Amino acid sequence: MPTQQTADASTPSPAVTRKLPRAAALLARFRSVRAATMHFAEPLTPEDMMVQSSAEASPVKWHLAHTSWFFETFVLAEFIANYQPFNPEFRWLFNSYYMALGEMPEKKLRASFSRPPLDQILAYRCHVDAAIARLLEQTPEDEALRRITLGLEHEHQHLELAATDIKHAFFTNPLHPIYRPSAPAPDPEAQHTISPPLEWVAFTPTSPLGAGVVEVGVTPDPASLDAFAFDNETPRHPVYIAPFRLASRPVTCAEYLAFMDENGYERPELWLSEGWDTMRSEGWQAPLYWRRDTNTPSGWSVFTLQGFRPLGELSETPVCHLSFFEADAFARWAGRRLPTEFEWEFAATTLAVSSDRAGKATAFEGQGGAAGPEGAGGFSPLNNPAQQAGFSPGAANLLDSNHLHPRRASPTADTPQQLFGDVWEWTQSPYTGYPGYKPLPGALGEYNGKFMSSQMVLRGGSCVTPATHIRATYRNFFPPSTRWQFSGLRLARDGAS
Repeated sequence: MPTQQTADASTPSPAVTRKLPRAAALLARFRSVRAATMHFAEPLTPEDMMVQSSAEASPVKWHLAHTSWFFETFVLAEFIANYQPFNPEFRWLFNSYYMALGEMPEKKLRASFSRPPLDQILAYRCHVDAAIARLLEQTPEDEALRRITLGLEHEHQHLELAATDIKHAFFTNPLHPIYRPSAPAPDPEAQHTISPPLEWVAFTPTSPLGAGVVEVGVTPDPASLDAFAFDNETPRHPVYIAPFRLASRPVTCAEYLAFMDENGYERPELWLSEGWDTMRSEGWQAPLYWRRDTNTPSGWSVFTLQGFRPLGELSETPVCHLSFFEADAFARWAGRRLPTEFEWEFAATTLAVSSDRAGKATAFEGQGGAAGPEGAGGFSPLNNPAQQAGFSPGAANLLDSNHLHPRRASPTADTPQQLFGDVWEWTQSPYTGYPGYKPLPGALGEYNGKFMSSQMVLRGGSCVTPATHIRATYRNFFPPSTRWQFSGLRLARDGAS
């Protein structure tokens, strides 16, 4: 059980003094992440923030409250003696799924929370922010710092969910409002640029463990507070990966339209049984947010966070808002397959290490996720400052770029490209625990582990993923019918020749 603390005006010890810069840096990051969430909410009205347009989505107002609840429940209440909660009712009202903490309202009822009003939710955020600041200005335990770091990653997840949820809410609104009219306008010249041809990048995994045997995942240093991974990324372990080829870029809207034009939604031989049944029962005929439009040359328009755009303007961008079933059916139609999550991770970590010395990549023989200059850990490339060799996060289309939609591949970039950002990429891997996986103790053990059933793994982040939130080992997961996320696909094939 974490010990609790109160303010102490005594002179800090040398060990405590060494902690102060770390706590100050974490406080600066805390303020930055919390501000990013509020910045995203700025264009929204209080009415916008009440909408819950599907059972899998949540109102933005609820996201604002729940992320504060996380810090209050798992940090403030456990590490500050006699902590006074903002409102004791919030402990159960804004619980999401932590059954060990007691009951909670049904998720589908979140849109009915007209009270507490938005101004009280914002006051709640301020209350929590001030309490976290006071805690970090003291001499918090290492475990408190770890919990705050986890809370920041949790907030990043909900920032991304807020973007996907409000997009779905605006799409279901008959007026189809625009989220951010001030977003950068499309480049007129880029609209006529064709994506580079799809090429195949060969990978022949090898390591000191043997041909094809490489290590994936993370085994964090328990003494380190400077790098982060979720428990479902652990432990680092060996896997066998046969030689494979990975597509140089994700599948585009134009390529997916060809699948549709060849009756892809009407050919049962392309679909998994559950996928066929789901597609038929849901009436899918195209990716989510595609709408038939006779006023466009393609016959389709696509809804984005900047409103509807003709498919012709987006035809060379990665197709998104696909279910796993649709991604898998397209791969079968193309005579290819989806990559495994371990193939994807191996390619991403190898690229991160090798791109600064390989020029335009055509083939790699790498040592299994030897990520970064110290050669192990798998955190690369984005949110571990010590392991960013050969990778430029500025080149990735993530939330911080403010494009809010996938962009076309570059004709001059090294390949494979767009592994990070643009669209989450479905893999063929089911979401299960790694060998030796142990969830976090207590209620936090419900964060990831209890969802290891009937879910598929996605990798790489999307155009609404915060830049410091993604890394090569990050495992996202959703049920295979999920479409409201910015999810697309990259093809793979067997063999390196």
